[in-house]
Amino acid sequence: MRVTVNGERRETAAESVAALLRELEHDGTHFAVAVNADVVPRARWAERLLSGGDAIEILTPRQGG
Repeated sequence: MRVTVNGERRETAAESVAALLRELEHDGTHFAVAVNADVVPRARWAERLLSGGDAIEILTPRQGG
């Protein structure tokens, strides 16, 4: 299916947020995920299913001034 990840259109076989993160090899603990502008709690990444056309944002905190 085709989704948009951080503004980039991608083809994916992932069916859930957790599977997409594995597919993208996105490891770590300090980031958040939103699907169609709704933040998905980490505890629900495995159960939050994706659909074609979804817009996924992987957000990482930044420091600086």
